[in-house]
Amino acid sequence: MENLIKMKFRESLTSILPIAAIVMALSFTLTPLDPGTFFMFLLGVLCLIAGLAVFTMGAEMSMQTLGAKLGSSLAASGKIWLITLISFIIGILVTISEPDLQILADQVSGVPNMTLILTVSLGVGIFLAIAMLRIVFHVSLSLLLGIFYILAFGMCLFVPSDFWSVAFDSGGVTTGPMTVPFIMAIGAGVSGIRAGGGGHDDSFGLVALCSIGPILSVLILGICFGLGGGEFELAEIAVVESTRSGMAYYMHGFTEHIKGVAIALLPTLIFSVLFQLTTRAFSTKKLIRIGVGIVYTFVGLVVFLTGANEGFRSTGLALGNILAATDSGAWLIPVSMLIGYFIVNAEPAVYVLNKQVEQITAGAISAKTMRLTLSIGVCAALGLSMLRILTGISILWILIPGYVIALGLSFFVPKFFTGIAFDSGGVASGAMMSAFVLPMAIGACSTLGVDIMTQAFGCVAFVAMTPIISIQICGLVYNLKAKRAISRFTTEREVFLDYSASVFEELKSPAAVKH
Repeated sequence: MENLIKMKFRESLTSILPIAAIVMALSFTLTPLDPGTFFMFLLGVLCLIAGLAVFTMGAEMSMQTLGAKLGSSLAASGKIWLITLISFIIGILVTISEPDLQILADQVSGVPNMTLILTVSLGVGIFLAIAMLRIVFHVSLSLLLGIFYILAFGMCLFVPSDFWSVAFDSGGVTTGPMTVPFIMAIGAGVSGIRAGGGGHDDSFGLVALCSIGPILSVLILGICFGLGGGEFELAEIAVVESTRSGMAYYMHGFTEHIKGVAIALLPTLIFSVLFQLTTRAFSTKKLIRIGVGIVYTFVGLVVFLTGANEGFRSTGLALGNILAATDSGAWLIPVSMLIGYFIVNAEPAVYVLNKQVEQITAGAISAKTMRLTLSIGVCAALGLSMLRILTGISILWILIPGYVIALGLSFFVPKFFTGIAFDSGGVASGAMMSAFVLPMAIGACSTLGVDIMTQAFGCVAFVAMTPIISIQICGLVYNLKAKRAISRFTTEREVFLDYSASVFEELKSPAAVKH
């Protein structure tokens, strides 16, 4: 246990320290921060390191174990209606209290928060059920994604343009630290017990479909009510005058997140208790381990979200303001790309995806390879986001070509790469994007006088799109190397067989027999 804790903290340090070093270097050079903001940022770094380490350990012990067992039990039942119903209920329960979803709902005017939250949760529930049925009936993921994304872009014609960014961002924020571990584990459980080959190919893709569900449901909401993005009201950032006031600010945020995470975990916990009472799936020893894991998950997520929201939000806003005011915003693109390269590794859900990919592929696709490919994708996403802020171009001018490329690549890479790629887009757009990157974009827009609802929102959507392309390109390289290896093996085998045949013929010759 002690070795596990050390390993988790070491992994957490390597994920958080690079982004901390970048912000500190910027604060001493290009973007000087006031002492209060810098103090809050340092506290946030400590919270992120501790929270990420404890959360990942807890998720492995509880959420992934529960989800995998539930998925295998559903598949073993063989009842299509039960798989559909349970998936629909789980999708709603794990989404309705997702912390990132509340942040988005607070920014959208013209519709009550709970209406938007329920709409998004309903979208996730429906599409989780569709994702499970896809595994059962062996339906092509590429085909489904193509149909639904074409439908989504078509529906954009019927809602105001300032609502597009909100709709596509909703697909990213819903697949956060509460949703991803549970959903991915369920998918692995169902595909692992499925009869016939190709089960592992279908282990991925659930997050991808659950990400597009909210996009469609929010667009339908916009069509029905004629909604636009509305006006954005810039939240006041607390002014920290001393270390005492900074600690008080953190304690207030800590208590708020305790309530939020408790509410978020409660539906999953109740459902798990009912599952255990019904199936008796876990032994007493296993239940104790799961219970300890849930406590770790709760504590880790509370500490992580406190650090992200209280420490990084004001820092992101300040960085955006200063960078936009420096050299007419010329530094926005390179700095945001540098931050994007490292910040994705600080997302809790990314850790869950990378570990599952490494386990299911038996190390053929390592967590290190996933981290590098995701970093490149998010680096490009934030560069595009800041380019859009500076130029004012429509979000669809980037999203439509991007998804055309992503869907086109899906027909040329191995099936499991397509699932991994589209899942990665959902997990990359998590808490750090909402609490740090989005405020940085908002700060840049407010300084440049650009409409925040149209231009700042949408960066989460880009983060959900570009890793799909980068990972599928990685899949093309993987496929090419595999074909070369097979070709080389075949050639060497033919050479060996030819040599063996010639030796055998020589041995059969009269001279060889006489000798």
